[in-house]
Formats: sequence, structure tokens, C-alpha cells
Amino acid sequence: MTDSNLPPVAPAGRESPLDDLRWRGLLFDSTDAAELQEHLSSGPVTFYVGFDPTAPSLHIGNLVQILTARRLQLAGHRPLVLVGGATGLIGDPNERGERILNTPEVVANWVERIREQLTPFVSYEGENAARPVNNLDWTGVMSVVEFLRDVGKHFPVNRMLAREVVKARLDSGISYTEFSYQLLQANDFFELHRRDGCTLQFGGSDQWGNITAGVDYVRRRGAGPVHAFVTPLVTKADGTKFGKTEGGAVWLDPTMTSPYAFYQFWVNSDDRDVGQYLRYFSFRSHEEIEELEKTTAERPAARVAQRALAEELTALVHGAEEARQAVAASQALFGRGALDELAPETLRAALAEAGLVQLETLPPVAQMFREAGLVNSLNEARRAIGEGGAYVNNERVTDPEAAVSPDALLHGRFLVLRRGKRTFAGVELVPGR
Repeated sequence: MTDSNLPPVAPAGRESPLDDLRWRGLLFDSTDAAELQEHLSSGPVTFYVGFDPTAPSLHIGNLVQILTARRLQLAGHRPLVLVGGATGLIGDPNERGERILNTPEVVANWVERIREQLTPFVSYEGENAARPVNNLDWTGVMSVVEFLRDVGKHFPVNRMLAREVVKARLDSGISYTEFSYQLLQANDFFELHRRDGCTLQFGGSDQWGNITAGVDYVRRRGAGPVHAFVTPLVTKADGTKFGKTEGGAVWLDPTMTSPYAFYQFWVNSDDRDVGQYLRYFSFRSHEEIEELEKTTAERPAARVAQRALAEELTALVHGAEEARQAVAASQALFGRGALDELAPETLRAALAEAGLVQLETLPPVAQMFREAGLVNSLNEARRAIGEGGAYVNNERVTDPEAAVSPDALLHGRFLVLRRGKRTFAGVELVPGR
């Protein structure tokens, strides 16, 4: 994706970005709301949002912040996109316990990967061009004495102890390293204010304590005024964690979560969640989103909103062609499209999601169905085939002992096995594996 994929800046007279965030349910808390509204309405504002490199890729939970930055830039404001080369070496405390510290080499590598990953979502051209920043640039050159005198002097320990995550860790134990994380993030806001005129920070609601500490620290250093807001954490109606599947987290890196699996995550959204997801993640107009919400309420089985959201976000994160392939795969695997038109990478990713077995030779059809896990026994396979509910590459099979010709292999390697209308699995021929 390039800058040309960015939607146009909102025309004059349209609602303020803060009103849009409120409508979407994205404004969870903020510093003084009236002052923030006036600040964003007074002209272009330089703002920042930060991401710590705690893994080699961002995940879909980070999309709320990424796309909020995009919305603010489209409204005319200037993003500073921070990847925490310093804070990533420390780790923000969580209630689960002390983090394992990664090596500087690992963190530096992840910084570069995530910085590159963030590039398509904001524009680096024009009057409000985004700029990437790394807090290691100012934190790494600071001595311990400077840190304690210039930063630590402004932080009352009683306030730091009052932070919920710190209170939760006092009994189990928290290191001074993680306890001090708040100071590093607060200093980021001061440095970006001093260097770039940054007057606004936002993040997830779990960062509210760190973010308001930064606002207070900038004031204590005699600078400002500065402002802040936080977005809500995304939740799922069924109680499971957002962004998790049976295979783990849903990553933005296509080598860690395939574009097809990414697409399927959104397609499989619960009807109770998809309206909220559209408001959080979609760049469709309010009217279009409300119409999709209405369609979900009236015709939930059609899953119109889920497919619209899945296609939009897959194109946004992975590009239009990958989105087209994901849509084509989701249709072809269930007999509503041509399997041979799918790219081998897309086909393999889709089959891997469903269950892909590697075989050195191609056994009779009934045995393949058992090997692929679509049936529990050969007798069950024969029964399914006899009842007309078994397909190879979307062609019904009638003989359980039939041999599949190598010519039937898609891309010379794959077979798609389907039982009934919706249960499928894959075979990959790997001779001499």
C-alpha cells in the first residue's frame, strides 16, 4: 500500500475528529474534554502514539491505535509514530508478572520490523507528514544521574504506587526496572514536546496512568499545556480475548498470520461484535456503517457486515490483491469458485487453517479422507462417499477406492477434500519427505 491508498482529508464543515471518535466509541477517557476539543479545532496539532517492540510484529489489537492515528492525520493533524527502542528494553508492567527482558539486538531488530510495518498506514508526505521516532535516541544517551535528577525528581512515589497494575504486583513483587517504566514514557512526551512541539498523546485505556503521568510531568517541567486521550480496549461479546484464535494471536505480519487467516478472523466475527468492530476499524461513512449494522440485525445469516469489514481491513493491511485472493479462496473452497485460480500461497494458507496433511503418495479417496481427519474411520469415509457428500477439488466422488490422478493436483501439489457443504481439509503431496 502507498500513500495514494489513503482516503482524502475530510472536507471543511465536517464534524470534528473528536466528534467522530465519540460516535465510534473510541474516546474512552481524556484530559479536559472542552480544552481538547478546542485544541484540535484551533489548527494542525502534532500528536504521538507509541508502540513497544515486544514481538517481531504488531497484532490486530494495535490496529485501534494505528487507525486512530490515520484518522487524525486525515483530519489535518501531524503524527509522530514512536517505536520504543528504549521502553522495549524495559517492558511496561502487567498483572501477570515480571517480563523476560529481550536482548538489545533482538529489540533493535523488532524496532525496524515494526517501523516498516507501520509505514503504509500514515502518509510521510505533505504539510502534515508523519515522522517515525525512536525513544532510544534521547533515552540511550542519558546518564543514570541525569535520569534521577532531571526526570525522577518530578515523580512522587505515592502516585506511582497508586497505579492499579503496580498495586496488583506489590504482593507478588515488581522490579525497580518495571516500576520505573512510567518515568521513561512520561519523558518521551516531554522530549517530543520539546523537540517537535508535540501537544497530544493517545493510547489504549490500559495506558491511562502512564499517559497522564506524562501530561503532569510536562507541566512540572514548566512546559505545555499538553493533552491526552485513550481508546477503549477491544472486547468480545463471548468473553474470549479479542485478536486470539486457536492458533494464537492474529498478527499483521503476513508470514505470521496469512492474509487468508486474517480475512477469516473478521468474517467469523460474532454478530454481537461486528457493529462495534465496524465503528472502531472501518473508514466507511457513518451512514454506511449504520446500514451494515441494520442489515446484520435484519439478516444475520447473510454476514454482509462481516464480509465487508473483512475485505476492507485485509485490503488496508495486506493490499487489494491479497484481499481479492482471500475472498476468492473463501468462495472456491466451498464450491462457489474456481480453485485453480487461487495463488499457491493463498491456497496453502487456507488449507493450513482448515487442516493440511502431507502425504508422500496419493492413497484411495476413502483413505485420504481419513488421513485428512474428515472422518474417523474408513467405514465412515465409505458411508459419506456413498451418500454423495464427499468432494475432491469440488467434484463429487462416488467410488471410495478410486485413485486420484496426479493431474488433479492443484499447482502440482494440493487437493481440496470436502465433506458436506462446509467441512474441508487439504492434502499436500510431498514425495520422499
